[in-house]
Amino acid sequence: MGDWMTTGGLREGRRPRALSPWREHLRDTFWFAPTAAMMLVFVVWAVATEIDTAIVDALRAERDYDTLDDMLGLADDAKAVVTVVSSAMMTFIGVVFSISLVAVQMASGQFSPRVVRIFVRSRITKATFAVFLSTFLLSLLVLTSYEGHAEARYVTSIPLVQSVLTLTMLGLSLLLFVLYVNQTLRLMRISHVIDRITREAFKAVARMPVGRPTGEEEAALGPETARVVHHGRAGVLRDVDIARLVRAARQEGVVLRLLPRIGDFVVPGTPLFAVHGGPAPAGRSLSRTVSVGVDRTFHQDFAFGLRQLSDIGLRALSAAINDPTTAVQAIDRIVQFLAAVAGRPLDPALHRDRRGNVRLVQPVPGWTELIDLGFAEIRGCAVGTPQVTRRLVAGLDDLAAIAPADRREPLLRHRALLVEAVERSVSEASDRAFALRPDRQGIG
Repeated sequence: MGDWMTTGGLREGRRPRALSPWREHLRDTFWFAPTAAMMLVFVVWAVATEIDTAIVDALRAERDYDTLDDMLGLADDAKAVVTVVSSAMMTFIGVVFSISLVAVQMASGQFSPRVVRIFVRSRITKATFAVFLSTFLLSLLVLTSYEGHAEARYVTSIPLVQSVLTLTMLGLSLLLFVLYVNQTLRLMRISHVIDRITREAFKAVARMPVGRPTGEEEAALGPETARVVHHGRAGVLRDVDIARLVRAARQEGVVLRLLPRIGDFVVPGTPLFAVHGGPAPAGRSLSRTVSVGVDRTFHQDFAFGLRQLSDIGLRALSAAINDPTTAVQAIDRIVQFLAAVAGRPLDPALHRDRRGNVRLVQPVPGWTELIDLGFAEIRGCAVGTPQVTRRLVAGLDDLAAIAPADRREPLLRHRALLVEAVERSVSEASDRAFALRPDRQGIG
């Protein structure tokens, strides 16, 4: 996974790019890639049509009708193939769509409804649908380019380049179909799903700037002078446009402090920003900097990864699923994530302008909150499942050995609560000892 995913090896966050929120929001949609691909293929078809016309015009100018006759024969042969491609591609698209629906339904039922976003954001899935639809559209456009003239001297365009382009798209479609089936099968396996969630969570952490405010910066923050409330629709605070907020704060000479955390549910009237050092920027300048939606995203919400891993563990421990091994796999990744951030400052993220002045203060989850999110619910459901309790004890012990001394208290608290719950629920002393013996594999 790279050095940046090892303990203490997270890379420092980069300055946010202006288009990064738009890019992330488009990745959470499914319509953009196929639509853009079909628009692009229309442009490519127009260019190929001009090339075919130019070739025919050049040959007619040279009166090379023998070559034109040969090209007409090749084009007629290609037309039969293009016709078959046009009729078969919609069936192919239906097969891919059916596979996607089945995969999403199975993953949502067995793992967590929140893992559906992995399928929506899958580049292979989007590329497959985009290329399939583009191939179908191109085949229809190519068929409209065929003329009824049978003699070379009267033909104005022979869609030979267009036909070759269609066959190339067909080959690309077949290759992507193989990759798509392989990717879908991987995403139906829990080990690959939780690995994907963990990697996205690490990327979200890596994007957050590292640094705690100095004494001078805390003093410069000054008293709160104004507040900006939310006037949009109710929903989950998905992310904020950091570049625009920093620019707006710099223009007014103030510091903005985001009050809710990314992932919080906000309603109209909820205070969003506290302003320090002057008047609040104009309302319109801040209205487009906040994204509120129905789902949380990974863009600026690294705790969302722990939420999903915890959900998978809880679903695995439910009576309907009863899969403690999956819960152990989820705990493995929870421990990995927490070990990586154990030595990382979890102070509010400071976003600076080009001169190095702090312009935006963004709250992030603290260490205790991350520990509670990762272990509290799974610990409550793990009693009576020795495989999970043994893995929890081992994970808490490993984190206690890695974490700094001032961060061990919540780990020791969860360990003590787990021991207390097992002792209260398991009557036999030998069973209690077995359930509380640290084991990184649960039970072998």
